[in-house]
Amino acid sequence: MQIYTAPLRDMRFVLNELHTDDGFGDIPALADFTPDLTEAVLSEAAKLCQDVLLPLNRSGDEEGCTLENGVVRTPKGFIEAYKAFTEGGWNALVLPPEWGGQGAPEAVGKLVEEMICATNVSFSLYPGLTNGAIAALTVYANDTLKQEYLPKMVSGEWSGTMCLTEPHCGTDLGLLRTRAEPGEDGSYKLSGAKIFISAGEHDLTTNIVHLVLARLPDAPKGVKGISLFLVPKYLPDADGNPSVRNGARCTAIEHKMGLKASATCQMLFEDAKGWLVGEPHRGLEAMFTMMNAERVGVGIQGLGIGEAAYQSAVWYAKDRLQGRSLSGTKHPDKPADPIIVHPDVRRMLLTMRAWNEGCRGVSAWVARALDAEKHGAEPEQRQRASDFVALMTPVVKAMFTDLGLESASLAVQCYGGHGFIRESGVEQYMRDARIAMLYEGTNGIQALDLVGRKLPAEMGRYLRSFFHPVSDFIDANLEDPAIGKMVAGLKRAFEALQGATAIIAERGMKDPEEGGAAATDYLRLMGLVAMAYCFAKATKLASRELMSGTGEAAFYKAKIDTARFFYEKLLPQSASLYLAIKAGKGSVMDFAEEAF
Repeated sequence: MQIYTAPLRDMRFVLNELHTDDGFGDIPALADFTPDLTEAVLSEAAKLCQDVLLPLNRSGDEEGCTLENGVVRTPKGFIEAYKAFTEGGWNALVLPPEWGGQGAPEAVGKLVEEMICATNVSFSLYPGLTNGAIAALTVYANDTLKQEYLPKMVSGEWSGTMCLTEPHCGTDLGLLRTRAEPGEDGSYKLSGAKIFISAGEHDLTTNIVHLVLARLPDAPKGVKGISLFLVPKYLPDADGNPSVRNGARCTAIEHKMGLKASATCQMLFEDAKGWLVGEPHRGLEAMFTMMNAERVGVGIQGLGIGEAAYQSAVWYAKDRLQGRSLSGTKHPDKPADPIIVHPDVRRMLLTMRAWNEGCRGVSAWVARALDAEKHGAEPEQRQRASDFVALMTPVVKAMFTDLGLESASLAVQCYGGHGFIRESGVEQYMRDARIAMLYEGTNGIQALDLVGRKLPAEMGRYLRSFFHPVSDFIDANLEDPAIGKMVAGLKRAFEALQGATAIIAERGMKDPEEGGAAATDYLRLMGLVAMAYCFAKATKLASRELMSGTGEAAFYKAKIDTARFFYEKLLPQSASLYLAIKAGKGSVMDFAEEAF
């Protein structure tokens, strides 16, 4: 059974309590978003997600999308849900006010995204891709394109996509073949085929704005010859309304293992009229503005699914009667005890809970940096925030989605055989979670980005944005009687991360394959240390609140107990990850290819 109640108390904790000392707050441009206002926003978002989106999650999965005469129909209820979503302004929550957005902090927006993804991740892709397209257009489009397209995209009247992948090229965009021929009026004619295009065709909006990567006739080979174009489904008339159908159409929708209510399209562009976005041959730079924003959003998908899977598993573990407690009967009035009394079930539930709370703590930290990067009053603050976002984006995308799938799998395990049956609802979480590890750059690519680009960038400057606050916290709290033992565990994990960083830096300069072989383990290690830091800070705050007797004792005690489980049962993975990194590439790369 799909169970979800927005974890608003924990959201308020990571938003208002956990990171107040990170140097990313006190931003004048966001001063209007007071705790009272953000509380109202989160509460209303919870109602929409629980009452409107959650009931459509399983029915949308069962029905899926259909393609009829070139038009994709979304499942029953999606049109009405999208209308309620846009009329409530949820699509425009964090978008620029100059184009009709509300300009809310990303720290608030990411929590709302988590609720949306927890209740209906398929639905989340329709506005999510639009927001990514808006991000690219806001930075790179000329004023004419901005004026014509951004207001309708921000309002949700029109939606957006990004069209990168082709049948023969995915990660290696240097192989891209779609062509763009210049016209006499300053526009271009695009021809080519794209695949895996989320929300490429649907019935939720009156127009769809495609951002398409293509090559100009004089383009150099490889990724340095790619340009970005805006290609609408319908060409706007003189009044800005959809008019003539453009040469962009959906030829098929993919039959996927999950996200069945999200239209994943094969798109054909046949002399489709479009306009250049940004400079010629620099389209990948513009598209990465969109992709980087989407990568954090994809990480939030993993967290949302993980939370929904956890809550569903808790409900079942309390309801399902099976066997008796190993230490003696706990419910003698019942024919058997609920399975939550069993140690292994508790291990699974606490693992899910710890991963979710750890991810939420890290995501709140990164979201605050996103706000500081965009709105910070001082150049130093903006630079440090930008460094931190660049470093942590691959960690958020890859680790959160890895853990989202792990939590979904544990939920199925908690349900036992019933979890393998569609009627339980939790098997959908596994199917929906799997794609997040693949799109917007596979998690292996994220790990390569971390070790190959982010670690050496600016002589290691990005790392300092993370290492310095962790190191300072350890030094300041190692002797604290309330959390000293926990901080000692953080210190050991942090030293493993520092050691692994040195190994990769030294070996990688001589042999890039050494960094490649260590990349996935290194990303997980960095994510574990980031979570450990957040849990240690949370424990310090919770201990102080409990000692003061200010109330909410149950919440703060559970926070400390979750942190304890993380430190005792999950953080020890850092030691094995360090040993795997230290072992080097030999066992990976020496294996004979013909022996596979």
